[in-house]
Amino acid sequence: MRAAGVETAGEGVPVARPAVAPATPCRVVGFDPGLDVTGYGVVECGRDGVRLVEAGTVRSRGTSIEDRLVTIHSGVREVIDELRPHAMAVEQLFVHSRYPRTAILMGHARGVICLAAAQASLVVTHYPPARVKRLLTGSGRADKGQMQRAVQRELGLPALPEPADAADALAVAITDWHLRLRLSPAAAALGGTRRR
Repeated sequence: MRAAGVETAGEGVPVARPAVAPATPCRVVGFDPGLDVTGYGVVECGRDGVRLVEAGTVRSRGTSIEDRLVTIHSGVREVIDELRPHAMAVEQLFVHSRYPRTAILMGHARGVICLAAAQASLVVTHYPPARVKRLLTGSGRADKGQMQRAVQRELGLPALPEPADAADALAVAITDWHLRLRLSPAAAALGGTRRR
């Protein structure tokens, strides 16, 4: 059962087999941090490829930043506790010089997500947005629609994943599958690097 601020987007289906994969299934949770809406996506990776377990959003509540961060942290902990991922992948911040305040606020959201990971003893890998986009679409400047279509293709989904925040989180988890797990079976023991 999800807390009031956590919204799910459904389940997926298995896809084609990769060339190399972990011997035992491994769950990765991806997060697209946001102070208002944080997307999450959990995928299961194994010899049969990668499949969607669940995706959705954690919506912050409250008027103060403290209240909003508490609800994000609580929602992230609930996702971790219920879906039991083995590792976490988080999108790094893209900092635009015109909007430094936005980057600072987003940094707060990333901080409580990483705190929740540390409390659950999860390995966290960080991926720049351009790297995620380039891996899945071939362009580091892909828009939301392109990312949704790429995630749909990767997971063999019958429809575009909604909302876009959840699709972005799934893209981060799929990136972890491609860069850390699929090509490095030894990393299936979850001793992979923490930063990318």
